[in-house]
Amino acid sequence: MAIPQFFLLLVSLFHHAFAQDFPIGVTSPLATSCGPDNANVVCLDRYASVLPYHFFRRFSGGSTDISFAQTNVPHDTSFDLVGNADFLVFDQERGLELLGSNPTYDKVFNVSEAVHEAPVYVPSLNKLFLSILAPPAGVLQPQLVVDLNQDPPTLSEYFSDPPVYAPNGGTFYNGLIYWGASGGNRSIGGIEQVPGIQTLDPHTNKTKTLLNNYYGLYFNCVDDLIVDKTGAIWFTDPQYSWFNRLVETPPQLLTASYRFDPKTGAVTMIDDTIVQPNGIAMSPDGKHIYITETGAVTGSIVRGGPPGSPFNQTGPRAIYKFDLIDGGTHVTNKRPIWYAQDWVPDGIKMAANGDIITGSGPGVDIIDPYGVLIARIQTDYIVQNIAFVGEELTEMWLVGQGGISRVRWNLKGQDLAAI
Repeated sequence: MAIPQFFLLLVSLFHHAFAQDFPIGVTSPLATSCGPDNANVVCLDRYASVLPYHFFRRFSGGSTDISFAQTNVPHDTSFDLVGNADFLVFDQERGLELLGSNPTYDKVFNVSEAVHEAPVYVPSLNKLFLSILAPPAGVLQPQLVVDLNQDPPTLSEYFSDPPVYAPNGGTFYNGLIYWGASGGNRSIGGIEQVPGIQTLDPHTNKTKTLLNNYYGLYFNCVDDLIVDKTGAIWFTDPQYSWFNRLVETPPQLLTASYRFDPKTGAVTMIDDTIVQPNGIAMSPDGKHIYITETGAVTGSIVRGGPPGSPFNQTGPRAIYKFDLIDGGTHVTNKRPIWYAQDWVPDGIKMAANGDIITGSGPGVDIIDPYGVLIARIQTDYIVQNIAFVGEELTEMWLVGQGGISRVRWNLKGQDLAAI
């Protein structure tokens, strides 16, 4: 019996529609619960690199962030697991290894929507020091300390002596906290400050200014910093202090990254190609510098212009890797290794094995030294920075806008106290 022509057409159309919904290469389910039974872990098949049509992730812009977990994938309901997971694993072998047998994620403190930054762990006190950044300019905010000797940990406020205005980045070296002080005003708590580098002795609460100008010009916003084994300080200088009105003076310098030698007072530029250099870290072997680019979040530098720095999804938001040269005093061979899949890569820290950990939107990405995403921690607030704590350095604290959280896993952090 002959098959009617219109029936063959319907079959062809149905086959075409099915092929569009489920292209060759799609495996189902895309997402599965995995890892230890006690943890909320979800594994993605092959990075979800082939999604069934019609999928769609809405545009992020202004102050609105649409995360990967919010991608609409109507033809694979397993993707609904992604949004509720604490840990997303993209590389199952390495991801489950770094999580270990008993990973946990806990939101320990609810805090204000102000930016929380510069977490620094002091081993001798077993305390985590961090800062609050909030406009308007000249309003001195108390800093915070998490006492890890208490169970549960406690959060308290303090002012250093003299107080430091708006520490935006911090690290630990030779018994001292090193702060990138990002704010400036003619009178803050009765003293004058501009962006620069300061130290805090956590045992005496005394602070000291190490750097506050570039040949008479104000730095824009000393954002983040690291100290190498020689005592040299590497730091970034974007323009966020002006965008957020933590300073009174519009930018006087190009955004750039620098190396400062406190033994001599000399400051040398190491890079001026990044639109808004932000986080900075050095590999455990001392061979590479990593700098995060947050140029997708940029505002107006014009006096009288609108404050704030809206997000532009198509703007630059990468992590760059550099090689150290000239006896470890300069960098070369800049190359992008990671393009943030969510918001911008902000604070950055190193694991002992060389993996990179960066706060990025509502969560933290764990990336290998070549820019391959291994796993992600998901939060309900924007994470600005992270710090490893404890004797084994396998506990990590996340700080940001609205929350302070704790992760316990198998990934060990870089031992800053050993530098």
